[in-house]
Amino acid sequence: MNDKNREVIVLALEKINEFCNGNLDAEEIYEEFSSSNKSSNEKLLNILKILSNNQINQHEILQEAMMSLEKTTPQQCLLKFLRRIDKNMGSHNYQFSTPNSNSTRIYDFSTPEILENLKEKIHAVASTSICRSQQNCSISNQLNISNPLTPSSSPSLFSFQKNRRKDAAQWFNLDIKEVDTQINIVAVPISTQEMILLNDIIFSLLGIRGTYIIPEEIKTSIGILEISFKVSDQIQKSLRDVTHEILPLGCYYYNIQNFIENVRFINCGQVLESLTATLRDLLHDYCLLISQLEFQHISGMLTVHKLHFYLRPTIKTMETLHKVINDITANSLTGGQILTLLYDKVNYLSGDEQTQKFITELLKRASLPYMNILYLWITKGIIDDPQNEFLIEDNEIKSRDETPENYSTDYWEKRYTPRRERIPRFLEKCSDVILRTGKYLNVIRQCGKKIDSGNLDRFHLFCPTSQMYMNIILEAYEFASKILLDVVLKENDLMGHLISIKKYLLLYQGDFITQLMDACEEELIKNVDTILPVKLENLLGLTLRLSSAKNDPYKDNLHCDILPVNLVTQMGKITHKLDECWSPENKIELTGIECFILKFDVKWPVSLVLNQFAISKYQMLFRQLFYCKHVERQLCIIWKENTTAKKFSPHTANLYRGAFTLSQRMMNAIQNLEYYMMIEVIEPFWHDFITKIKNKIENVDAVLIAHSNFLDNCLRNCFISDAVLLLGVTQLCQICLKFCEFLQDESSLTPSDTFSEQVKKFNSNFSNLLVGFLKQINDAANENPNDRYINLVHRINFNNFYNH
Repeated sequence: MNDKNREVIVLALEKINEFCNGNLDAEEIYEEFSSSNKSSNEKLLNILKILSNNQINQHEILQEAMMSLEKTTPQQCLLKFLRRIDKNMGSHNYQFSTPNSNSTRIYDFSTPEILENLKEKIHAVASTSICRSQQNCSISNQLNISNPLTPSSSPSLFSFQKNRRKDAAQWFNLDIKEVDTQINIVAVPISTQEMILLNDIIFSLLGIRGTYIIPEEIKTSIGILEISFKVSDQIQKSLRDVTHEILPLGCYYYNIQNFIENVRFINCGQVLESLTATLRDLLHDYCLLISQLEFQHISGMLTVHKLHFYLRPTIKTMETLHKVINDITANSLTGGQILTLLYDKVNYLSGDEQTQKFITELLKRASLPYMNILYLWITKGIIDDPQNEFLIEDNEIKSRDETPENYSTDYWEKRYTPRRERIPRFLEKCSDVILRTGKYLNVIRQCGKKIDSGNLDRFHLFCPTSQMYMNIILEAYEFASKILLDVVLKENDLMGHLISIKKYLLLYQGDFITQLMDACEEELIKNVDTILPVKLENLLGLTLRLSSAKNDPYKDNLHCDILPVNLVTQMGKITHKLDECWSPENKIELTGIECFILKFDVKWPVSLVLNQFAISKYQMLFRQLFYCKHVERQLCIIWKENTTAKKFSPHTANLYRGAFTLSQRMMNAIQNLEYYMMIEVIEPFWHDFITKIKNKIENVDAVLIAHSNFLDNCLRNCFISDAVLLLGVTQLCQICLKFCEFLQDESSLTPSDTFSEQVKKFNSNFSNLLVGFLKQINDAANENPNDRYINLVHRINFNNFYNH
């Protein structure tokens, strides 16, 4: 080797000897390995063992040295050992770091020899040094670099990344107080200054503290720590200006690395983990780019201006990524919020094709775990979201066998709920479809059916410029809705259940209702506290088997019960208008007729449609119709007694004439009220509802909406949802029942003037109530012209009798 090579190797041995706290002489070590009279391998290995002290993988280094001594010359073994130590210590080209000092260069400008020939030495070091060429050639061989601008394998030059400190804030040795190690290079030629400056720039871009570029840690307005750089005033001004344009890239690199390190120690979610994994790949490519540029610098082909030109696209891309990371950190974004941020960035960068392409790729990879959760949801109805990032939240904590009675009522609305803040921007338009698709599949699974969506394409990487994912979601929705509709309508006979409910709760099975009232009326006229529900249940079962309802396959689902409140009180509580329409002084003792209801039990999944809330609406309609039917039966009993009055003398019969006239008016009002509710309200709405199910319904949600609309229309047009009108109907029925009781109690007595006065009083009260009720209907009809209230007015007041 020539003298310059010898000088570099000896200086390197001195640095290593100092690092390992050895007491060997570098010149003697060099002579020992270079001597023609070869020493024994054991002696050479002992020297290398001392030099490799304080190395983490000392054993591995010595093993390689032993093998090298057997195959090559001692001098070649020494060179390979120095390269390995250089790599192991995390050095960068021409430096060896010690634990107690900043980065120290092999060429120490403080030595007397260098000071004497400062300009020549720096120029030789920067451009034509043979030792540097040899070192860099060996590094290039390790990196397998053939063309500086062609991508290659992962460089060992940047092995410091693998062994970097856990605290990213210490990369630039910010925790070490600044020591003035700068040598005055003001008088050095600009070309030589540029070579020195290029070294420091490359170091700074990789998180290594330089000599003439000093990093400083600052805190931004949003509380994020960042790095700024101060370039020494010794550097020529034009070079400083260009350097200031390049150095922000080092800040971006530091910020991204710091972000990646911090994410490891928090419960960040799958999307953020995927994002940081993509960032690691990005930084690998970034380091490879810097190594390629450094190779050009070593080859004497790079200037500061060229470096700025090569890095300009990277600076712009890294700046965008730096802003994205700051937004994520400042706002603590997770899951869909991160995807929304990236999606908005893609749209915002429509004029910058290269950066947009990069952010698009970042969005694709970051969204991969989110899209996997979405795919499982729309194909299986399962949410695999341990960190609560998905747009749908599962509120179920029990198995279906342990669910409460109102499970089906709350299931469809409360089991799965969307979380708007978690929905990525690109899924907002189809979020409702996504919700329903998974809900349909979940119901299908709970029905024991196997879900086979094998023909459905799987999501690939999400692309904001492609609508493929939308097509897959819509295809999954059509599949799920068709399967569930078949399960509910055909396999579980929803129509059969609806027809049975209509027969019993809407009084369309005439003989059953008549026989039920004949059997239970004696028990139902009692006070509600004295009624035996078991007796009513037995009478109901007997009626079902004696009437034509015995052929109904769902008759066993029907049961009866007694509620502790009347219909007005129940509806008043629902509408929060109880105090307005039903004061405590108006309450009377309740009878079984007012509190009697029928219940209809259904199984899963029919209970999704006929849930407890829907059944309660049917029960309110039943209570209204059943009460009116009872009043009609009592008025019919009075009408039968009218035949007995014909046998009385003309004077006596004249006294009863007013009573029977009033009873006929009551009968006309109640029968028209029943006819209106059953024929003009329930039957038309029922026909529309069934027609929609048979012809237009495409999914279960449409069935639910159509069924809910049917019940709401019936409740509103039957005066049940309006507490004031409901009170009017109830008061009319009550005065009719009181009049019937009066006539039945007085029928065995001798008619007198007192009887006539009582009849006139009932007549006056009934007329006032009926006229007031008709006025309320007129007012309601004016406010709601689409409702059918006015039909009842025309029926009751067909001859304008009540106009005055």
